[in-house]
Amino acid sequence: MKIHEYQAKALLRDFGVPVPRGAVAETVSDALHVASEIGYPVVVKAQIHAGGRGKGGGIKLARDAKELQGAAGSILGMRLRTPQTRPEGQLVQRVLVEEATTPAQELYLGITLDRSLGRLVVIASAAGGMEIEEVAATSPEKILRAVVDPSLGFLPFQGRDLGFRMGLPWEQVRQFAEFAVRLVHFFQENDCSLAEINPLVVTTDGRLLALDAKVNFDDNALFRHPEIRALRDVSEEDPLEVQASESGVAYVKLNGFVGCMVNGAGLAMATMDVIKLMGGEPANFLDVGAASAERVASAFRVILSDPDVKSILVNIFGGIARGDIIATGIISAVREVGLKLPLVVRLDGTRAEEGKRMLLESGLPIYVASDLLDAARAAVAAGKQALGATRGER
Repeated sequence: MKIHEYQAKALLRDFGVPVPRGAVAETVSDALHVASEIGYPVVVKAQIHAGGRGKGGGIKLARDAKELQGAAGSILGMRLRTPQTRPEGQLVQRVLVEEATTPAQELYLGITLDRSLGRLVVIASAAGGMEIEEVAATSPEKILRAVVDPSLGFLPFQGRDLGFRMGLPWEQVRQFAEFAVRLVHFFQENDCSLAEINPLVVTTDGRLLALDAKVNFDDNALFRHPEIRALRDVSEEDPLEVQASESGVAYVKLNGFVGCMVNGAGLAMATMDVIKLMGGEPANFLDVGAASAERVASAFRVILSDPDVKSILVNIFGGIARGDIIATGIISAVREVGLKLPLVVRLDGTRAEEGKRMLLESGLPIYVASDLLDAARAAVAAGKQALGATRGER
């Protein structure tokens, strides 16, 4: 789960991580009130779940009330487009108004999970203010790492080592080590999946401040943090992904035309690979999980809500799930939604043959595939035919 910058900074402040003074505003008058409390100059920052806001016109400096009115007025309500938003952009509903800071130096500090090690890793760089992926590609020597021992935690000497290697003077080294220890503590206590401070600035008077903050949380741990779950802003998420999550289905929207319904993340990835092998493009990743008739029906509704889908491929391997139960769900869902798109089904595993027989005898226009290659080939061909017909109508 992602949260806004102003939410992340409020949480970080509670853990003693230094952040600029500021507050969120949903109207121009709110922004003026915040600025009157903290003093000018201020920075007005659009609050959306995407990076690159400055390049899109979503971050502006205001030196007085008149400039603030113009800045907040132009950002609030705009459709902000960045490389990380949808093509139509993201509606800005609130801004963060905070004290303007003059940085003497910009650093990078991030924490994530290194899955190859199975441990948290602290990443630091003296090349702050830039995309860390760009720094890693062009100047990999500037990326510094420290692995967190799960039994000992992140130790102060590790922070000092990173600080010295970035070329910081002693006073900033000491502050950096303390900053990093607090950020790791925040990460672990809140079951984060990512915590990124970019830039972490050294001010002209020698202080370290988190000028920006990006924090993501492990969805599977949110049951332990109801106060964090309450910070979720569904208006920033894809409506189809929200609909799927409410149905207990793992779904990610993609850019293709073959809608996929699969049980198991590994099988879902393999299914998308085979679709591409057959010359098609998957429209989504969808793991229906423990496939029951109800979940299958919910998954169908999610897939059919995507106008880009031109054909549907259902690929279910019944280990615990029974093929006849899955077939019942498919038949019920197809009749309920009045499916008009080409539907290809591949069933295997427990009671798969009985499930296939039920599909064939249903009287519905369902292509029952013999194997995954056959299913992908049929779904891609049907999708391309429907896609061509749609383009021809235009």
